[in-house]
Amino acid sequence: MTAKLSLPESFVAAGTAALMVGFSVMSYFDRTIMSIAGPAIIREFKLSETEMGTVYSAFILSYAVLMIPGGRWADRFGPRLVLTAMGLGAALFTGLTALGGRPGLGAYLGVVPAFALIRLGLGVSTAPLYPSCARMNANWFPESKRGRIWGFVAAGAGLGGAAAPPLFSRMIARYGWRASFWLAAAATAALAVAWHGYARDYAHEHPWVANLSEIPWPREAARVAPSRPGPTPWRKLVGDRNLLLLTIGYFAVAYFDYLFFYWIFYYFGEVRHIEPARTAFYTAGLFLTWTVMTPLGGWVSDRPVERYGPRAGRRLVAIFVLALSAVLLGCGTSVSRPGAAAALLSLALGFASSSEGPFWATAIDIGGAHVGAAGGILNTGGNLGGFLAPIVTPYIASHWGWSWGLYFGGLIMMLGVLVWFFVDPTKTVAPG
Repeated sequence: MTAKLSLPESFVAAGTAALMVGFSVMSYFDRTIMSIAGPAIIREFKLSETEMGTVYSAFILSYAVLMIPGGRWADRFGPRLVLTAMGLGAALFTGLTALGGRPGLGAYLGVVPAFALIRLGLGVSTAPLYPSCARMNANWFPESKRGRIWGFVAAGAGLGGAAAPPLFSRMIARYGWRASFWLAAAATAALAVAWHGYARDYAHEHPWVANLSEIPWPREAARVAPSRPGPTPWRKLVGDRNLLLLTIGYFAVAYFDYLFFYWIFYYFGEVRHIEPARTAFYTAGLFLTWTVMTPLGGWVSDRPVERYGPRAGRRLVAIFVLALSAVLLGCGTSVSRPGAAAALLSLALGFASSSEGPFWATAIDIGGAHVGAAGGILNTGGNLGGFLAPIVTPYIASHWGWSWGLYFGGLIMMLGVLVWFFVDPTKTVAPG
């Protein structure tokens, strides 16, 4: 008879967290590669910058609209099932992007409508990702570790964004942009299958867990399956002052981030006229900075929480890093030397990403039993900011220049700084 595999709960939890990081990596790889293929698509189909911005924003529109339902699905059906469906759906629409031009759907619908429709589908599929990860974070980890766990999950976004420019550029050069999208789709589908086989909604459900000493609910209740939350108190969640302020702040951060995600590759190559190899190198550097600084921000934000409590602890890191990111964006846009500009802009994005841990850990605290729904509301507000950035930035640039297109992102970020002075993470909407 084969012995049952038995491992410490913390080891199995680390594997669960690693797979969530993997989903974050592939999600940002899949959404960012459209901007890497963008210049070639613009030239091949003679599109304008504004038309391409519309294609970029289509993803963010459906992603934002389905965010709240996605969070509710995670609360109701469990994050394991919802993340599996998310991964398979994202793989499908990433692959279908290859059919957006001519020949393909673009021959029947028009190139811009076809790409926009496919990107809408990708947004629908991807929407439950981060609310489901927030639900998983609450299920598996205690409050004192949630900031750093979320920091690693958010760092996956930076790693995916960093890998996209050099890797997908080489894939396009070797296989063409159409085949490259199908290869990315295959990798995403493989990750979804691995997640479904390994993950469980709670530690006590996992067949490999040897003990339950570290789970976030009381030890004496460890043998009892936690119940699914009841009906979502939407009125209390949507009307909660602290969650509303947090969502406004996340709107500002996402606007700032998506400005980089969709236009920084174009900005380096087409506006600053940097050669393609250095453009890919600088863009990858930005996202590598994101990857390093995001978990650092989550870890740092957990330390003052342990010492000063969640209200002061979460605020300290968020206010400092958001203000600094706005200043660095202005400095990076103003300098003339490409290397100095890339370094300053990398730090601007890195410090902005450092706020991910405080934002999501606070949303988990506020949401209580309805973490998925609270995370959905937070990320909906964030992606409304992300929806506007790809459109507003080239519009401002066409009238007042690209420098002002970037400066405006810094002004928006200061709104994110302001709201943190009034957020109280200790006020839970629905204790669980």
